Amino acid sequence: MTLAAVPDAGSVVLHLGLGSFHRAHQAVYLQQLIDAGDTRWSICGANLRPDMADVLAALQAQGGAYTLETVTPEGVYSYQRIASIREVLPYEPTLASVIARGAAAATRIVSFTVTEAGYYLDAKDRLDLSFTELAADIESARHGKPGQTIYGAVCAILRARRAADAGPVTLLNCDNLRHNGERFRGGLLEFVERSGDTALHAWVQANTTCPNAMVDRITPRPPPELRERVHAATGWDDAAPVTGESFIQWVIEDDFIAGRPEWERVGVQLVESVQPYEEAKIRLLNATHSCIAWAGTLIGLQFIHEGTHTPAIRKMAFDYVTDDVIPVLSTRGAPSPIDLPAYRDVVLDRFGNPAIRDTNQRVAMDGFAKIPGFVAPTVRERLARNEGIDSVAMLPALFLAFLQRWHRGELSYAYQDQAMDPAVAHAICDAADPVAAFCADIPLWGALAGDARLLDAVRRASARVATFVSTRNLK
Repeated sequence: MTLAAVPDAGSVVLHLGLGSFHRAHQAVYLQQLIDAGDTRWSICGANLRPDMADVLAALQAQGGAYTLETVTPEGVYSYQRIASIREVLPYEPTLASVIARGAAAATRIVSFTVTEAGYYLDAKDRLDLSFTELAADIESARHGKPGQTIYGAVCAILRARRAADAGPVTLLNCDNLRHNGERFRGGLLEFVERSGDTALHAWVQANTTCPNAMVDRITPRPPPELRERVHAATGWDDAAPVTGESFIQWVIEDDFIAGRPEWERVGVQLVESVQPYEEAKIRLLNATHSCIAWAGTLIGLQFIHEGTHTPAIRKMAFDYVTDDVIPVLSTRGAPSPIDLPAYRDVVLDRFGNPAIRDTNQRVAMDGFAKIPGFVAPTVRERLARNEGIDSVAMLPALFLAFLQRWHRGELSYAYQDQAMDPAVAHAICDAADPVAAFCADIPLWGALAGDARLLDAVRRASARVATFVSTRNLK
């Protein structure tokens, strides 16, 4: 049974990935708990890669504290000082300080945000060893060294924790990955097994839990003017502020092996199963977000709110959810606990918030992870029920048109996609029939690859996308 909190003060959550989302989400919930008088927990933050050096340095100089700006859809701004991150570890390649902190008995939870593509899982949830960095990390682990992937880092932490007899620890995934805890755990155990450490493999099985979780808050990259805006509103000259929408949600399966903060006191939903919440969020919010980003980019828009307020794009998103997603997530025999039409409308209202100024560039990234993770399940379930997929097919058609724009070097921004093999992506676009090549790609579609119904629907959708791009008006 999960303990709501360990009895001793000084318990630590080690978080890997000190990007804007963590600082606008998980760190905020712990700050609210601290503000309510419970000071038993704090966060130690670190990065696994040598990026964000300026942000890390700024946070270190500020003792881990920073300012969160939030804005409602009505344009009401609020500012909050977040000081739940009490320790910021500098990046260095050996991850020595990260490993030491993870191996300390006071560390009860190791949480992480490394983006969906950072888990290197194939369609069968096995590690995809075609990624050179993952294969290199396995080789490093065989020699007792960490690496830059989440598996290499956590494996090193757990090896040191076992050696120190520091006790069990919860590994908490905070990324937009369906069944994120289960899938990370499977990947981690495979990684440890491939590293040849049978004793650690057994220890991990007995001394860790990996709860599934769903996280939600739109958190754009901090714009250059944010620092000045925060200073004008608060008087704080903050070198590492973050901004986000006012909406926030966190749903976690209550499966913690070494205690946890009493998050339920500040609005976190601790549940037996996170599955209906994550499905609604991934399909109604994440997939719709990508739809708007890809479509907006194709007609020269920069921000998500611009696309949301473009009638043709809003209709694509609305129809995708209404026609194809809601019918598979809530049936007469298995109704969803969520009011899905209301959730759809709230999501579109949130995306339309002009004050957030979330960019298409940020949201459009990692399409090669988002198609199989966010879109393919709806296609698969609709086809299994012999139902049409015309509305959901618009999303892969938009991504293919986006990919072709990237292939020609005509995107207005740099595209980042950790799961994409550039050679494969270019080959799809160079094919005599790019739609057929795209629909036959196994990493994107799994067992659906080459399905005639998928190909037919995406081909029709691609024609509609071409009309939309040329006329800015979906017929």
